[in-house]
Amino acid sequence: MRLLGLDPGLQRTGWGVIVIQGNAIHFHAAGVVASDPRSPLASRLDALYRGLDEVVNEHRPDAAAVEETVINKNAASSLKLGQARGVVLLAAAHAGLPVTEYASKTVKRAVVGTGGAQKQQVAMMVRTLLPSSDPVSGDAADALAVALCHAHYHTTQTRLGLSAAEMAR
Repeated sequence: MRLLGLDPGLQRTGWGVIVIQGNAIHFHAAGVVASDPRSPLASRLDALYRGLDEVVNEHRPDAAAVEETVINKNAASSLKLGQARGVVLLAAAHAGLPVTEYASKTVKRAVVGTGGAQKQQVAMMVRTLLPSSDPVSGDAADALAVALCHAHYHTTQTRLGLSAAEMAR
C-alpha cells in the first residue's frame, strides 16, 4: 500500500509517500509544492492544486493523510491556511483517494511518542524510521510524519477490523 502524507501550507505544502509491505514501511518520495507569495491568492491555490495533481499522478498513492490546521492568532493567516488545506483535501479527493485527517498532536504522538514534540524531534524520528529519506525539507519531513501516523493507525485499524470512527473513540 502506498500512502501520501500531506502537510498543508499556502507558501509550501509538504508531501511524502511511503510504502507499506507487510510489517515494513519504506520511504518512496518526498518534496514540497510551493506557490509564489507575490501572486494573487487564486493563482497560489491553483499552483498548489496543480502541483499536488502532478504528485498524485506520478506516485499513484492508494490513500492520503492530511494534517489538520493549527489555528493561528492571526485570523487572516488562519483563513489563508484553511483555504490551502481545502485545496489539499480537494486534490486528494479529486484523485479518488480515501483521505484521513490527523491532529498535529496525534501525528507527533505516533511518530515521537509525545504530542508536545518539537519540529526537530519529528524530523529526527522521520530520519530514524525512514533512513533513506534523508535529507528532506522540514515541510516534507512533516508530511512523511503524517504518512507514518496513518500507516500506524491504518495497520492497527485493519488488524482489529475497526472503522475510522471506532478508532477515534
